[in-house]
Amino acid sequence: MAKKEGKTVTVEQIGSPIRRPSVQRATLIGLGLNKRHRKSTLEDTPSVRGMIRAVQHLVRVVDEK
Repeated sequence: MAKKEGKTVTVEQIGSPIRRPSVQRATLIGLGLNKRHRKSTLEDTPSVRGMIRAVQHLVRVVDEK
């Protein structure tokens, strides 16, 4: 059974995790980010959206058209 391709969201890290709680640093790693200006493309699921919301001051959603 082939998996349907769903929507994706691309996030870019714009802030540093230095002097941030370890939970926020772990969330960035979970999103596939570890250095500023890195981009990661992920499946657009509620759990990913929640992770983005938790570190919204450190990332931005890139609008690719």
